[in-house]
Amino acid sequence: MTQPLVISIDAMGGDHGPSVVVPAVIRAIASLPQDVRFLLHGDAAAIGLGLARHPNEARRVDIIPAERVISMDEKPAQALRRGKGTSMWNAVEAIRDGQAVAAVSAGNTGALMAIARLILRMTGELERPALVTSIPTPRGVTTFLDVGANIDCDAERLVEFAIMGEAFHRAAHSVARPTVGLLNVGSEEMKGHEEVREANRILREGKIDLDYKGFVEGDDITRGGVDVVVTDGFTGNVALKAMEGVGRFMLNELRGALTSGPLANLGAVLARPALLRFRERMSPTPAAPLLGLNGIVLKAHGGASERDFAKAIRLAVDLARSDFSAEIERNMRRLPDALAEPAQAPADAAAAAQGASE
Repeated sequence: MTQPLVISIDAMGGDHGPSVVVPAVIRAIASLPQDVRFLLHGDAAAIGLGLARHPNEARRVDIIPAERVISMDEKPAQALRRGKGTSMWNAVEAIRDGQAVAAVSAGNTGALMAIARLILRMTGELERPALVTSIPTPRGVTTFLDVGANIDCDAERLVEFAIMGEAFHRAAHSVARPTVGLLNVGSEEMKGHEEVREANRILREGKIDLDYKGFVEGDDITRGGVDVVVTDGFTGNVALKAMEGVGRFMLNELRGALTSGPLANLGAVLARPALLRFRERMSPTPAAPLLGLNGIVLKAHGGASERDFAKAIRLAVDLARSDFSAEIERNMRRLPDALAEPAQAPADAAAAAQGASE
């Protein structure tokens, strides 16, 4: 008999809690194989009420009662002190205890990161997880990280992000050999601050098995110049919020134009299928995985709709079935050699010695 693949869900997180999470689980079940099951952590009565209308799907769900919830405005330090026994804590702890292979929550981002890091620990020598998202492009999607977990990043951290982002893109988007670029203010080698230039040197040397293409600029994120774009969390978060703002502006302007009069309304009716596809492409990614943990944890948007949360669940299943965690570990083992200072060439060494004696 096939071993079930179990996804652990924080049913209380986000702006809507069980009223969105439970229908999203029901929706996801309709498109997932029979061996996928769910643990729903939270208010047993509210979860049970939502499942009662779907008895067939409910057979694949176990309710794990949790009396307490971490609020959306709770600070990470507070969440660590009082989080044990909450729906979010229990959802992540199920991975550590071998009850589930992945967890999904729409709750407090900082709290989820802190709790996941404490319970699951980091892979290898990694210090903090990275938040990753997928940006639509004419070629498909660009994997973009870090988008807010690590504000200050040295060269080693940027190289780690490249390793994690490449493995994630292969698993999530079925690309055999993803290309990787490092976000900079220009494509020339001499541009950028010291950390980004040093990360470029390490990746250029090729000791880590990545298809590295060098520096890319901001427009490459949506142009699809490379599959994976790497940057620090400060720059990544600003860029992501700017893109989301532009997307909302375009949708609002389009909505206003198509409702400006009778002829515009008629055109909107005729163009409805194309407009729905456009809205789907412009919608934000429903979930951001936390990369670098000893386990799979996804952060869904706090205001995620039923459809978006169901997409987050399906992404968790895809990642759980992939080998991306092992790929990250394999490349992380190459990192110490890649970080070593390049050996000085004999001619350079002689010149340096001569200069020192003069």
